[in-house]
Order: sequence, then C-alpha cells, then structure tokens
Amino acid sequence: MSEHYHDKDDLKLLKDMSKLAPEEFKAWLNLNNIVAREDGNIPLKYRELIAIAVAVTTQCVYCIEAHAKAAKKAGATREEIAETAFLGAALRAGGAATHGAVALKFFDKE
Repeated sequence: MSEHYHDKDDLKLLKDMSKLAPEEFKAWLNLNNIVAREDGNIPLKYRELIAIAVAVTTQCVYCIEAHAKAAKKAGATREEIAETAFLGAALRAGGAATHGAVALKFFDKE
C-alpha cells in the first residue's frame, strides 16, 4: 500500500482526535460550523465561497472539497468557484508581496 499525504481515510482519525482532546475538538467543531449557518447576515452561498477562498489559500484539500460541495448545494456556479479561487490567490499573492516589503525593511536596518 502506498501512503500519501492526502487520503480521505485520514478524516476518520478525527474521531480519535475527538476522544483524545474532547473540549478542543468541540470548540473546533463549533467554530467550523459557523460557515454553514443560514441565519447569519451573510447568505450561505457567500459564506461557502468565502470558505473556499480561505481553503485555497491555506491549501486544505479536505476543506476545499467540503466547501465546494456545500457551495454547489447552496447555489454557487462553477464560474463563481473559479473566481473565488482567483480572489483567494490574489490575496495570497498580495500577502507575499507585502511581506517582501517587510523583508526589505529588515534588510535596510542592517
């Protein structure tokens, strides 16, 4: 059997984690569940699109899959998913560029 980093069976280990650190797991699950709220000021479809933008920047394939499926269920289109991915990429690139400026700041202090 060939092991690799991303394997859907890994998600089954969350059950173990819930037993090993129950309070922390419950807090994380509650935080994670705020995306799926339908009673917030931001409509569910947009909540899921935001989650996708964050997931592509953090590069969590499990989150990308879950939120892409949820976004589709909430009415998002393929075009919206593509735009969302590029919005996330643009912000990630912006962070890299501005951190480059911070690197210059430290470089210039020496």
